[in-house]
Amino acid sequence: MSGLTGTGTLVRLALRRDRVILPIWTVLLGLIPASTVSAYEQLYPTAADRATLTAGTGSNPSVAVIYGPAYDLSTAGGFTAWRYGSFLALFVALMAIFTVTRHTRAEEDSGRLELLGSAVVGRFAALTAGVTVAAGTSVVIGLVAALGMIGAGLPAAGSVSLALGVAGAGLVFTAIAGVAAQLTEYSRSANGLATGALGVAFLLRAIGDSTPSANWVSWLSPLAWGQLGKPFVAEKWWVFPMAVVVAIAVGTLAYRLVPLRDLGAGLFPARLGPAGAPPSLSSPLGLAWRLQRGALIGWTIGLVVVGAVFGSIASGITALIGNSDQVREIFAKMGGAQGLVDAYLGAIAGVFGMVVAVYSVQAALRMRTEETAVRTEPVLATAVSRFGWLASHLVFALLGPLVLLTGAGVAAGAAHGLRAGGLATQVGHALGGTLAQLPAVWVVASTATLLFGLLPRVSVPASWAVVGVVLVIALFGPVIGLSQVILDVSPFAHVPKLPGAVFTWTPLVWLTAVAVVGVGAGVTAFRHRDIG
Repeated sequence: MSGLTGTGTLVRLALRRDRVILPIWTVLLGLIPASTVSAYEQLYPTAADRATLTAGTGSNPSVAVIYGPAYDLSTAGGFTAWRYGSFLALFVALMAIFTVTRHTRAEEDSGRLELLGSAVVGRFAALTAGVTVAAGTSVVIGLVAALGMIGAGLPAAGSVSLALGVAGAGLVFTAIAGVAAQLTEYSRSANGLATGALGVAFLLRAIGDSTPSANWVSWLSPLAWGQLGKPFVAEKWWVFPMAVVVAIAVGTLAYRLVPLRDLGAGLFPARLGPAGAPPSLSSPLGLAWRLQRGALIGWTIGLVVVGAVFGSIASGITALIGNSDQVREIFAKMGGAQGLVDAYLGAIAGVFGMVVAVYSVQAALRMRTEETAVRTEPVLATAVSRFGWLASHLVFALLGPLVLLTGAGVAAGAAHGLRAGGLATQVGHALGGTLAQLPAVWVVASTATLLFGLLPRVSVPASWAVVGVVLVIALFGPVIGLSQVILDVSPFAHVPKLPGAVFTWTPLVWLTAVAVVGVGAGVTAFRHRDIG
């Protein structure tokens, strides 16, 4: 029996398990670039509008931190590469990391890989299956993106160039995730290690793109290679084999590490725990805090940093947008109409709300992770009630967003206030905008709670599908001109766009009521169903 025996079977099993989530990743990420073409022509119809956009963007380092270098914004292709090049690379990399970990380290955590290993399955089959699925999906996303852009009328060379950069980032982080899966003992640690590497890559790209004297730093980041290939400007085809070479080198390291460890163990030895549990673990809330704290702290730090970056751009948003009435209209839809800067702050508050909704679903679905790992039954076998166990996790799913939105709002307001003046006033404005998103976040979290209680077996893919629909409608609906009826499907469409709009309690009360009903129904369903 060779080390790859059974790989085909494991690939088919992985594709069956991911038959919902991978198509969602592919469609969402693959079609975003094509949707930008018509929007660009509507937003910047004249040469003067495009010249203003180029001047405002090229002179703002904070914008380069987020989107990367703006080589040519006078064409739809150049704008698409600038606006979505690093964005798509980042999310394809995340998809690759989660996919590899899910089919390698997570399978070992659950004991399923050991069960499969008792059959005719080679030592390298699981790693090969995970890498194959993640790398294949990265390539398919790139293919869909290229075909979509070509179909939208963009030049074929630039479309293929941008798609190669996006797929290349996925290949590199597929290999990095494969190494992380060998180093750590738990799937959460592997995800954390690989996403930490992704964070370093993003930081390197941001430093290089925003600092003229340190542009060379961008070459150290796989996230930058796609844009450094200059799609739609002057394609540098020699850049893209770099991703393949790095992916092969790092992937080879992953395969060399497999025989050096036991199944279920990692090369980094796990720390021995204390002989006795601390008093804090004697309660369901203390246990939930131990399980949820890492994610909460990590998300808080990330949102504070992002909030500061977005806030620092606010004072220059007028110069960035210029005289484009269409862009001003979009900001008015997303952030209110009481002044462009306030509209911008309202728009980014909405973005923060949607990002925090992702955290809230992650926190809520932690309950399903504990249940499938058979860690819930021993807890419920004690004096802990079902409601007490569920409520301890809902504290983080419902109140964790309060912490995140507060951090993002304060950071954005402080960064804006330090540049524009009126620090206390700007912090108050930005904080009001982010906290107004909380009821909408609760609605999304309540949906995940309801699915967990009522349909536990499909709760994970169904919850993420809901998040995907909400994000697509809220983020891209105003840009591509969706009707208000469709926009209203997203709970974020009903939130007052503070500080750029008039505050009203009514929609917040209704959203909170919907969330209460959803959580209540989920709790009731959980209390009356079987565990597992």
